[in-house]
Amino acid sequence: MLSQTVVKRLKEIVGEKNVVTDKVGLLTYGYDGTLLSGEALGVVSPKTTEQVVEIVKLMNEHNIKLVPRGAGTNESGGTIPSQDSVVISFSKMTKIHEIDTENFVAVVEPGVINFDLQVELEKKKFYFPPDPSSYKASTIGGNVGECSGGPKCFKYGVTRDYILGLEVVLPNGQVIQTGGRNFQSEPGYDLTRIIVGAEGTLGLVTKVFVRIIPMPRAKKTMLAIYDKVEDASRTVADIVAAGIIPTTLELMDNLLINTTEDFTHAGLPRDAGAVLIIEVDGYPEDMDAQVKTIGEIASKIAKEFKVAQSAIEVDQVWTSRRSAFGSVARVRPSYGVNDITVPRSNFPKAIEGVLKVAKDFGVTIGVVAHAGDGNLHPLILFDQRNKEEVETVHAAEQALCMMALDLDGTISGEHGIGLVKKKYLDSEFSPIAMEAFRKVKRSFDPSNRFNPGKVIEL
Repeated sequence: MLSQTVVKRLKEIVGEKNVVTDKVGLLTYGYDGTLLSGEALGVVSPKTTEQVVEIVKLMNEHNIKLVPRGAGTNESGGTIPSQDSVVISFSKMTKIHEIDTENFVAVVEPGVINFDLQVELEKKKFYFPPDPSSYKASTIGGNVGECSGGPKCFKYGVTRDYILGLEVVLPNGQVIQTGGRNFQSEPGYDLTRIIVGAEGTLGLVTKVFVRIIPMPRAKKTMLAIYDKVEDASRTVADIVAAGIIPTTLELMDNLLINTTEDFTHAGLPRDAGAVLIIEVDGYPEDMDAQVKTIGEIASKIAKEFKVAQSAIEVDQVWTSRRSAFGSVARVRPSYGVNDITVPRSNFPKAIEGVLKVAKDFGVTIGVVAHAGDGNLHPLILFDQRNKEEVETVHAAEQALCMMALDLDGTISGEHGIGLVKKKYLDSEFSPIAMEAFRKVKRSFDPSNRFNPGKVIEL
């Protein structure tokens, strides 16, 4: 338990309503998108950078660790609290300070929901391309912490490509700003890119300078339907090999088609082995040519190729895709989600590898993927109440990670390392690289107070 002295001081800093110490309240902050859980000493929700600084200094005085939390949607255990920590929730830091369309930058606080920012940008005919499937819940700060991706990554890149600068509270309570309003590069060491994806282990982000871009003048959405998921994977490779860069290139297999169809009734073909959702954007004059070329490539293998004829059709397709994760609860009560990523040319081999893992371990795996990026999300379905199933799932997850490394890929394309994938990190990186990671952590946080135990062990 937190001492009454600490609780009293926290309430003085942020107000009584923004401090949680009761057991039920703490339970709410003990979970994320994984099956892991923990219980913190308390939860504190600041509203300003100054309050964050005061909280950090107070925690240092009492030797208490801090675990940062956005919306808690992450899939790697990155926000799971330890028993000797306080959760610092950024849910109250939700200001959009500025949208500067002249310089293509927006300045926001970390608790801003991705979708809410998109809504405000759309009013000015701009947008922020990284939009993970959880964008209606996930925060910009969380996106920064995990270096989130999303369906548009193939053409536009991931979160790190759109962060121009950060305001960060360091573990010693000092505040620094990295980058700036419209810097395309950062003089000296690029601290911005070190902190993006660091999962709150190096500093607490209190302000984000994001790069925004004008909305495209036109877009077209297509659906390619296949008998087998392997056929869809070959079309992905063919499109990439042809030098075409769609905005999005998303894959869903038969299992996900049916579970999402049960929920959305979008009209996806239940008998299809897989579908590709393909979208292009740009100038109106370019649309027909791009659609024609992609259609010619897809139709060599696909049994059907369709172009959406209305905004309603487009919305139905994307509602299906974005509901994929939650929809599998109709089949089994639990799932383990992976985010292995391979070079695009190896995407068909990765699909074959996923199918082999499913067969070897006797598990059910649904596949949804940011296929253009080579980023796969195999969903292993199981019942967490069955301990034998849980053990099998963990073994299958390890096999998926090793398969990705064998294909020159990575164990994590966008969900981060957190607690879940920490044990696999030294399979991807050499001992020298791992020690470099530890030195970076120690240089920022020598006392290991910020999100301890996540990503690497000191």
